[in-house]
Amino acid sequence: MNEFRESLLVIISVPIYALVIGFEFFYSYFKNKGLYTAKGLFSNVYLTALNMGLDIIVRGICLLVLNYFYQFHVTDFSRYTFVYWLVLILSEDFMYYWLHRVDHYCRFFWAVHVTHHSSEEFNFTVGFRSSVFQPLYRFLYFIPLALLGFRGIDIMFAYSATQIFGILAHTQTIGKLGFLEYFLVTPSHHRVHHGSNVRYLDKNMGMLLIIWDKLFGTFQAEEETDPVKFGLTSNLKTHNPITMVFHEWKNIFTDILKKDCSPIQKLGYVFGPPGWSHDGSTKTSKQLRAELEEKEAADEGILVP
Repeated sequence: MNEFRESLLVIISVPIYALVIGFEFFYSYFKNKGLYTAKGLFSNVYLTALNMGLDIIVRGICLLVLNYFYQFHVTDFSRYTFVYWLVLILSEDFMYYWLHRVDHYCRFFWAVHVTHHSSEEFNFTVGFRSSVFQPLYRFLYFIPLALLGFRGIDIMFAYSATQIFGILAHTQTIGKLGFLEYFLVTPSHHRVHHGSNVRYLDKNMGMLLIIWDKLFGTFQAEEETDPVKFGLTSNLKTHNPITMVFHEWKNIFTDILKKDCSPIQKLGYVFGPPGWSHDGSTKTSKQLRAELEEKEAADEGILVP
């Protein structure tokens, strides 16, 4: 049964991916949109291959850990009911939101996740531009689901299913989607997430539902007056396969070797938010956004306390 479900996901997803990527590629080509480059495409393939290879290696361990905690589950659901799968999908999406949020607000994990954001292009294949080492710790966020009464194999299936939806949000060819913008992660919402504009940094963390961002203060709508600039605040300007994976680890190592900061401050360079610095030489997204809001208020003649 489990093998059937995994096969069904592949049967459904592969033709969908082929169709939408093919459509977007030829649309970009004939309309001269420049959405794809060969280097960008190969980089995305390279990074997802690394991620998938590692995922396959550790999948058995992840399943063993989740099944171990399932022994202590506090509720009982019938696996074959609508309620079981509805609650599982919602719960998995909720836990993914927090995984994604930590990846953005803790530099140690940002060093893993940054590969997904390092593309200055934005197309369907960027959805495959994976955080290479995330499979090593992702399953830890789903342990509470096992304790709630969801089986490990079902949790992993739910993640794979919602990831299909998440990949399809990586496009510039679809505008805003009306009432769906209120509760789903749409392409418009996810363009914001990949923006390097100060207004858009660390926003819209959801995979399937945008309601978590609206509940926990990380939502930002796409503004026509602030077109999205894709990539990082300081872009790599290289497709070197080693640099793409390890560049932020190198930056962390450089920062902790600074001689004018204390041991506690060195820990801040590892576990603090990206952009944190002991001397103000670099700034976090929160600090940059506060400066932007102050500037916009000053431009409008509003006195900021």
